[in-house]
Amino acid sequence: MKTALTIAGSDCSGGAGIQADIKTMTCCGVYAMSAVTALTAQNTTGVTGIYEVSPEFLRAQLDAIFTDIRPDAVKTGMVSSSALIDVIADALAHYRAENVVVDPVMVSTSGSRLLAPDAVGTLCERLLPLAAVATPNIPEAEILAGMKIESKSDMESAARRIYERCGCAVLVKGGHSAGGADDLLFADGVCTWFHGRRIDNPNTHGTGCTLSSAIASNLAKGKSLHDAVALAKEYISGALSARLDLGAGRGPMMHNFDINSRFSAE
Repeated sequence: MKTALTIAGSDCSGGAGIQADIKTMTCCGVYAMSAVTALTAQNTTGVTGIYEVSPEFLRAQLDAIFTDIRPDAVKTGMVSSSALIDVIADALAHYRAENVVVDPVMVSTSGSRLLAPDAVGTLCERLLPLAAVATPNIPEAEILAGMKIESKSDMESAARRIYERCGCAVLVKGGHSAGGADDLLFADGVCTWFHGRRIDNPNTHGTGCTLSSAIASNLAKGKSLHDAVALAKEYISGALSARLDLGAGRGPMMHNFDINSRFSAE
């Protein structure tokens, strides 16, 4: 069975972070493992507390995983400090990790800051160059590219800038744009658009975590980057379309909307 590792923060409400990643990876047919970067006290209305693990303990988790059940793909999510980013980059380089998907989580769905401002440079210099693909949303892409994004041509320009700065393929997610759900992949010098339909569902907690985990799962199973993204978009559309409605704020998606579907096929 193919394996995937998520390196991210825990969401005690289960809609995002490690919990969403494990659900997604399981439903996408791979064996999920996790290295926790932080504990968070959060729910659908916001984040009320963050307890970061020590760099030494994060490295111990990564060593334990890579020396026993080697992951076929790795997804990184919430990593709040430069010290933790350095540990992850060192470990991924040391173990020559493959199929690394970096979700540059900077702000939660509810608006809470999850990445220290001084850690953005470390993310770009140490972690993104190791990635097969980075998956920023529009606000994150604006920070990474140092430009405002107001159109599809801006998305293309930002993706190129991030590639030139960090050296990895880039999937700029269009969900934050008005009226659209189209994502832009810049890889091997080529821009490819993945068109999606806007789903009328306010419960979008954990969409970024879910998409990047689905991409990593598909890469672990040997899919091309293009196919991995296309299948991941189909999966997340299904999870949103199931219209799970939990919590008082922006609720989680139904990750197991079709648990015996083709998404879980080997």
